[in-house]
Amino acid sequence: MAVPKRKTSSSRSKQRRAHDALKPGNVVTCPNCGAFHKPHRVCPECGQYKGRTVGPTRNK
Repeated sequence: MAVPKRKTSSSRSKQRRAHDALKPGNVVTCPNCGAFHKPHRVCPECGQYKGRTVGPTRNK
């Protein structure tokens, strides 16, 4: 079984974990109502997608 020859230093561990932080999510504004929502999804405020009403709104 493979066993490490030396202890992994805290500096090296932190370098490896440097890319594990969460990135901020991408948001776009709805052209109909101006609310922020995720791209390629129905607007939760007005229920429109690509200029058509396709779903019920959250506030009703």
